[in-house]
Amino acid sequence: MNRLVVLNLGQGNLYEGFPVVTAYIGEADNLYQMKFSANLPAAREIPELYHHWKSLYSAFYYRPFLRLGVQEIEEIDDTFEIEEDTVTNISEVEIKQLCEQLYNCLNLWLNSVEFRKIEQQLRTHLKPSEEIRFIVETNDNLLRRLPWHVWNWFDDYPRAELALSASEYQQPQKFPKNIPKNQKSSMRILAIFGNSQEIDISQDRIFLENLLTGAEIQFLVEPRLDELNNQLWQQGWDILFFAGHSCCTQEKGCLQLNQTDIITLDQLKYGLKQAISRGLRLAIFNSCDGLGLAQQLQELHISQVIVMREPVPNVIAQKFLKYFLTEFSQGQSLYTAVRSARERLQGLEREYPCATWLPVICQNPAEPPMIWNRERQTERVDKVDSSVAVSETKQRSRSYESNTLSGTIKQKLLDRHRFVVAATRRLLTVLLASVLVASSIMGLRHLGILQPWELHSYDYLIHLRPADEKPDPRLLIITIDEADIQYQINKKMNMRWSLSDQALSQLLQKLEQYQPAAIGIDIYRDFPIDSNYPELGEVLQQDKRIFTVCKVSAPDDGAPLGVPSPSKVPRERISFSDFVADADRVLRRQLVQLTPPLESPCAAEYAFSFQLAQHYLNAQGIKWDINSEKNLQIGNTVFRRLQSHTSGYQGVDASGYQILLNYRSLPSLLKIAEKISLKELLNDEIIPELLHKSVKNRIVLIGVTASSPPPDDWETPYTAYASDQQKQTPGVFLQAQMVSHILSAVLDGRPLMWWWSQWFEVWWVWGWSLVGGIISWRILQPLHIGLAIVIALLTLFSICFGIFTQAGWIPLVPSTLALVSCAVVLSILAPTHVSNSKKRWNSRI
Repeated sequence: MNRLVVLNLGQGNLYEGFPVVTAYIGEADNLYQMKFSANLPAAREIPELYHHWKSLYSAFYYRPFLRLGVQEIEEIDDTFEIEEDTVTNISEVEIKQLCEQLYNCLNLWLNSVEFRKIEQQLRTHLKPSEEIRFIVETNDNLLRRLPWHVWNWFDDYPRAELALSASEYQQPQKFPKNIPKNQKSSMRILAIFGNSQEIDISQDRIFLENLLTGAEIQFLVEPRLDELNNQLWQQGWDILFFAGHSCCTQEKGCLQLNQTDIITLDQLKYGLKQAISRGLRLAIFNSCDGLGLAQQLQELHISQVIVMREPVPNVIAQKFLKYFLTEFSQGQSLYTAVRSARERLQGLEREYPCATWLPVICQNPAEPPMIWNRERQTERVDKVDSSVAVSETKQRSRSYESNTLSGTIKQKLLDRHRFVVAATRRLLTVLLASVLVASSIMGLRHLGILQPWELHSYDYLIHLRPADEKPDPRLLIITIDEADIQYQINKKMNMRWSLSDQALSQLLQKLEQYQPAAIGIDIYRDFPIDSNYPELGEVLQQDKRIFTVCKVSAPDDGAPLGVPSPSKVPRERISFSDFVADADRVLRRQLVQLTPPLESPCAAEYAFSFQLAQHYLNAQGIKWDINSEKNLQIGNTVFRRLQSHTSGYQGVDASGYQILLNYRSLPSLLKIAEKISLKELLNDEIIPELLHKSVKNRIVLIGVTASSPPPDDWETPYTAYASDQQKQTPGVFLQAQMVSHILSAVLDGRPLMWWWSQWFEVWWVWGWSLVGGIISWRILQPLHIGLAIVIALLTLFSICFGIFTQAGWIPLVPSTLALVSCAVVLSILAPTHVSNSKKRWNSRI
């Protein structure tokens, strides 16, 4: 007995559940004998699992096409060949695991307590020996794509097969039938062979001709739209068959009739309605992703359609057609034939996972299923004279042979054109992926997410530079360490902080004998001068070579009060000593000028290092100015201003005038200049001739190196790679670095740090993203891909380091991420299919 089950899911979705689910049980002559209601709970994990499975499935089957280049394409005919040693098992295992998860989730959902009433009624009123047509009514595209047949209920009913139906349907309008008595009644099939680029559909024709010897078959090979439309209007067909490329756009199916025409079924709407009204009962689309096509045909109320849910390998499409036509043409019902053919595909699932999930029937419940009858149970409607029909058949045969011969002559040219088009499409895929990857990485960079990595790479490149520079001969550093402080205490000097007024007065008198170019006191003196040394005040006030420091108020830096300016020193010789450290406390920037807050006790606008360097340069007639591009220019040297978004710095506070500090490459930062201790100088422990050579015309910096609080120690790009004793650098040595930085650039032509514009950096990063994409596209073996990526990364690093030795800071981290990410993305989008031996692969797209 032929039984019918219609499961109407009603309103709802997988995220919110289905409050009313109705099941109808009937027979062929009475569709709705029984009715039961229940509900289905939400199953939010099913959409996620399905989309994950679909993306992995699609990537698994499309992998071979992304890996072929133009050269390889031209070396093969009409199929693609995959070598065994170029593939991996990973994607197949993942697909099988996802299949099992989706299988378990669907069964948990359909076996839920809420749905149990319907399941129990089905088992009560249906027998396993009965042939059962099980129709699921829904318009939800996701629900139509789920593999309902994996529900374990179907395991207990071996003669049941599932079909999909729209929620609304009706019987099609049919024309009166009038068949001449002398006209032979046979099954009539319209077989359309569309664009067959990169696939082999010749086997489909062989199956149709050999298996259906009692049927009348009309073949249309790559027809024009008007040719197909005329056939739909002029003939009375029972079955419509299509083989070739198809696709789905916005849930609408498209057919590639030939190499230039891609159409939707809307363009054949009237012809199809005419064919359905004249007896067209079944449409078979042996092509990819046919649910969109089936939905359009169901809107025209066709009886049934057989399609493939997802992209289908060529061998699966051919095997299913052969199995189905064999069963159906020998008298099996349509549903039994489909289930038998679908389950026979399981033997191919080792090489082609999920093959049994692909074929599905789309049924109009208002119409009975089609039955194959060699004597033709349905009558032909149109009146065609038999002699004319024979003549037309012969003419079509001659036309087909002519087309075949012509196609053979043109095949090489067509193949080359097709393969070039295919290669171009694959190249466009690589280009699109590289653009998306580069854009994403540059977006993350602009948000500052990559800044820590880029600054660490900057430090590493500085560390790698050869220490081949010599100390700056224009500088002398007088240090005050623990021994110097103890020396002053032993001499019973009136100590206030690290340097007493007595020691400072003696030090300035000593230096005056040797005529230094400038003297910079890098020590805070926020207290009045000792009355016992009035001559010190006069020297500080009158000697234009002496520069002192104060500290600007900086609430955000933990110094809200600042440090006032020393007394007696004129304002033009007072400078701020403030440094600008990054979030990781490393000093990479040099602050030249700032605007102090109104409430700051330190009103200095220019940096200590800048004042000393400028005084030295003024003596040589070299002045500074702000050029037309708003950059600091000293002589002919332009100090490019650091912006908020500059190379690795993204969104950084660039207030004031900041420049990148190009550290002098030395074995140790403490060797930036010659140094003498305070005690050595005051005790006359240095030979006068040597002292004269060390001081004459030099910039003398006086600073504290003692570790007693408050310490003036800072981290530099060398800190991470220095020994424990040299991880912190005293501030006076950093001031010397900054003075040397300016003098060396202006007087010696030492390069300043430079960088590219943001647009040039975008092009650079995209270029390396494209390199990663090309590697993944052109190279087949995973090991070779890894080696190619390593070589590309070494090349990238060499270029970046070579430019860095010339003071150029170009994107290294973003380019590295772009190269690797694009290669990985394309590898994931196109996972390699595994096989046990060398085999040919064709996919119907």
